[in-house]
Amino acid sequence: MNVYFVPLGFTKPPSLFTRVTLSAQTPLAMATVNKTVRVAAAQMTSVNDLMANFATCSRLVQEAALAGAKLICFPENFSFVGDKQGESVKIAEPLDGPVIQRYCSLARDSNIWLSLGGFQERFDDTHLCNTHVVIDDAGIIRDTYQKMHLFDVDVPGGSSYKESSFTVPGTKIVSLDSPIGRLGLTVCYDLRFPKIYQQLRFDHRAQVLLVPSAFTKVTGEAHWEILLRARAIETQCYVIAAAQAGKHNEKRESYGDTLIIDPWGTVIGRLPDRISTGIVVADIDFALIDSVRTNMPIDKQRVSIDL
Repeated sequence: MNVYFVPLGFTKPPSLFTRVTLSAQTPLAMATVNKTVRVAAAQMTSVNDLMANFATCSRLVQEAALAGAKLICFPENFSFVGDKQGESVKIAEPLDGPVIQRYCSLARDSNIWLSLGGFQERFDDTHLCNTHVVIDDAGIIRDTYQKMHLFDVDVPGGSSYKESSFTVPGTKIVSLDSPIGRLGLTVCYDLRFPKIYQQLRFDHRAQVLLVPSAFTKVTGEAHWEILLRARAIETQCYVIAAAQAGKHNEKRESYGDTLIIDPWGTVIGRLPDRISTGIVVADIDFALIDSVRTNMPIDKQRVSIDL
């Protein structure tokens, strides 16, 4: 079993944080006072085989459930990474198709929530939506988010990507309650656009930001961790970033380095091997979220700037 557990008790500046008790009015629909809840984040190398990827996800779900996690996050393209141009559109399905229904059964049978992002959701014969799907432990789809920022980039020293050539961008910001707090849903390249995370925190009251990704090796080495820690610090949220890792085929390689980051910007969960398949497990501490926000109340100190 390839599981890396990071316990609570990481060091904080003692002068800054004071434990505070969550009131009954705190908008945590599924949390209780001073509760901690365990979460898992997966790292994998998806290929162009739907059933092989499902077998990997099933194994990682069982590991997460045995570790006591209430929710496990999977990376972008968890179910399929194509070898050839057009393959992803060809295999794209609606949410009520067999692929997602298979994962709904997995969630129900394992009694665990799943964050699946992004899934190749069919739009039409030539386009798909890159959709982040959240399934609860009863196997019910709780909400979906369609990736807003598409990866149209010439990677320095690498390949050129044009996600918009086959993907329709989303238009709606999505948050929802879960056993690990109020979630803010994003996908991969969204990470470079802070406004969506600001809106999730200040307008949607998110406590945990999910960033399932498939960063390239070049951009990951340069920017992955620093962007994730910045999003955690500026929103005072946990950030969970499940990552694709390693070589998918001869043309495509992902950076990996699945991370769980706390609201102070500290990395509290990381696999010891950046490109191995496995899960990392850590605890979401609701009192820590509250104490960070109470001692540094940026939500009350923000200034509207009209340019």
